Amino acid sequence: MALDKLLENEAQSEIERIRAEARDRAARILADARESAQSLLDSRTRALETQRQSGLVRARSAADLELSASRLNAGEQGLGQVYGMVEQYLQGITQAPEYREILGRLITEARQAIPDAEAVEVNPAEAALARELVTDLPVRENPAINGGVRVVARGGKSGITNTLGGRLDRVKGDLAPQISRLLAGE
Repeated sequence: MALDKLLENEAQSEIERIRAEARDRAARILADARESAQSLLDSRTRALETQRQSGLVRARSAADLELSASRLNAGEQGLGQVYGMVEQYLQGITQAPEYREILGRLITEARQAIPDAEAVEVNPAEAALARELVTDLPVRENPAINGGVRVVARGGKSGITNTLGGRLDRVKGDLAPQISRLLAGE
């Protein structure tokens, strides 16, 4: 074999080896680039999914909060309406025939709480009825008393007020959960 042919073959072999190395290196670079791109794509996808989930949670929380506020507002309005109706009924009950018995019980309970009572105070509209029920103490007119009685002692320094409205005020807190459940249809 001629020397030039030998050199040409050797050069051709070297060229093929260099091309093979270049192809391998290019393939590795391409694979690394694809892996990096896929990793970046996966990372961005996870980040977007996390943002979407966070957004959903925030939206649900905001909706739940608004729903709770609306229910609370509706419940408070409902309670106000119910108590308003009861108060109207209690104001009207002073005109009912059975109010004589109710006022008698309110006076009896108040006098039991204040055994040394000196006077009984009632609304001027109820003074005549109270004078029929209380014969052993003075009955005074007090426009501040509605639907009940105030029994006073020790020159007016102590006393107790026993009215239907006062009783309603005392039980409002206890009744509120039950009324709210009824209004909510539970």
